[in-house]
Amino acid sequence: MTSIQRKIIHIDMDAFFASVEQRDQPELKGKPVIVGGQPNSRGVVAACSYEARQFGIHSAMPSSHAYRLCSHAIFVPPRFEAYKEVSKIIHEIFWRYATEVEPLSLDEAYLDVSHSNEYEGSATRIAQAIKRDIKTETQLIASAGVSYNKFLAKIASDMDKPNGLYVIRPEQGESFVSSLPIGKFYGVGPVTETKMNKMGIKTGHDLRSKSTIELTKHFGKSAEYFYHIARGIDHRPVRSSRTRKSLGKETTFTSDIRDKALLTEKLDQLTQKVFANLDSQQFMAKTITLKIKFANFKTVTRSYTDTKNHIQLSQMPTLLADLISRTDVGQQGVRLVGISASSLQKIGLEAIEPGQQNQLEFDSI
Repeated sequence: MTSIQRKIIHIDMDAFFASVEQRDQPELKGKPVIVGGQPNSRGVVAACSYEARQFGIHSAMPSSHAYRLCSHAIFVPPRFEAYKEVSKIIHEIFWRYATEVEPLSLDEAYLDVSHSNEYEGSATRIAQAIKRDIKTETQLIASAGVSYNKFLAKIASDMDKPNGLYVIRPEQGESFVSSLPIGKFYGVGPVTETKMNKMGIKTGHDLRSKSTIELTKHFGKSAEYFYHIARGIDHRPVRSSRTRKSLGKETTFTSDIRDKALLTEKLDQLTQKVFANLDSQQFMAKTITLKIKFANFKTVTRSYTDTKNHIQLSQMPTLLADLISRTDVGQQGVRLVGISASSLQKIGLEAIEPGQQNQLEFDSI
């Protein structure tokens, strides 16, 4: 039986807190920005822009030291509510494409797209689409790593920052890890790195030469993890913090659309994709929601719920016509449309089973 591989994407926003500040305060763009405590306090750097990083500044550094490295840096206090609001948007984007999303922080997550039929199942093209959606909807930049497990996907996302997209294919994994400095390994902090260096372990190749017995002697329960990642192996699943509640698809037009017939045609194309996703992931839906964003940026939603039966694709032309009739489509230009299916149930089950996965062949990353 052929071994089945996964398609994992790791998304990491670039200089997240600082980038939000530069977006919201345009006068900060291109300048060394430090989010955190003031330099005359005992505070630390929570985040900093790439312009500040050029001076050797990094997160967790005392603000006073950061000031000595760059006296013209601009220190701004953190606005966590603003960051949470952006985080909510980017995580909703993740759910458009992935069947499982595991957040690591406000600006970082693993996505399992093994079961997605978006872009013919290409994880690379899905990662490009996610980066594009994030840029369109938040004006911020993300980097992505694509691979067949979490360990390699996370390393890949750091390879070409900022605005990176790096792919490590299954046949490349072992050799990639072999040449990787041990300090670049996720899970190897400064203390562990120093300990490994004393053992002569400086690269993945060195780590691979050690037996599980020797690794257990020095690293205890972490030994098995180190043994496997030295060989490019990581079976850890992407664990969602929530159950999927909806499946949707939306598109932003290059120019506003006023023609109702053309708009209906675009919505029909989105509907076909949404129901294809429902089918591939073995979901049924009771609620359909139409989303319209007009030229003036006003957004309206119109929904239909069938309380007795699940909605079929054959019903959608009639349902769309009704939902559209309850909006101002045709009276003003439309810049974005979307269709989402919710109140989901797994086919043959009474409720969605969190974490349930349908394995697909790893055709192409």
